Amino acid sequence: MIHQFILAAPKPGMTAQEFQDYWVNTHAVQYAAKIPQIRKYMVDTVVDIEGNLGTPALPHQGIAEIWLNPEEQIASLQTDEFLNGARLDEPKWAAFWMTLVVDTTAHEIVAGPPLAKGQDWVKLTVLLKRRPGLDLADYRKRSLDGYAGTVKELPGLRRYLHAHTVDGAYVFGESAFDSVEQLWFDDVPALEAALRSPYFTERITAARDEIADPKYVFSIAAKENWIIGPEAR
Repeated sequence: MIHQFILAAPKPGMTAQEFQDYWVNTHAVQYAAKIPQIRKYMVDTVVDIEGNLGTPALPHQGIAEIWLNPEEQIASLQTDEFLNGARLDEPKWAAFWMTLVVDTTAHEIVAGPPLAKGQDWVKLTVLLKRRPGLDLADYRKRSLDGYAGTVKELPGLRRYLHAHTVDGAYVFGESAFDSVEQLWFDDVPALEAALRSPYFTERITAARDEIADPKYVFSIAAKENWIIGPEAR
């Protein structure tokens, strides 16, 4: 199943709170969730933290996470619900020219407790691009065999996912990012403490720098809002 990440930013003149409220309570429910091929769907609303990765900071204020079967992806973009619903609604609230989409295949490294609506955890979503000269296949192998093994020991980590960008993203050249990882924590203080910890700043940073280009590592902290799920429809 494809695990798709759609990063979006508010249109000019709209505050982050207005943007997030419209996305979660209007666009997601009235438009996007009606696309029949979408099996699971959540909206991650950004929260401010100290220690986000990347300079300059990403401007996006939310991430849509969508799960769908690969053979149904094209059909989902041809439905009336998308063409005359979700797509037409997007300019009302999002700066669509800044939208970033990454399709991935996910690998669960730390399972954590069962997913459920209403969990009040905060999670860090990290986008990574492999370092120059590193073969894509080697990056994928090393990100799971070595790097992920280091990350999963981070104190306070509750759940951990590392997702590789799908092969189709490289048909016409390089993908903007080669993988997306997500790290869950009890709350914002726990996440910030983890990012400040010597284990993160020394061990994880060193392991990440062996496979990823430091210039192209960015993170966003967010709260989850399930629209469809966590069980697939």
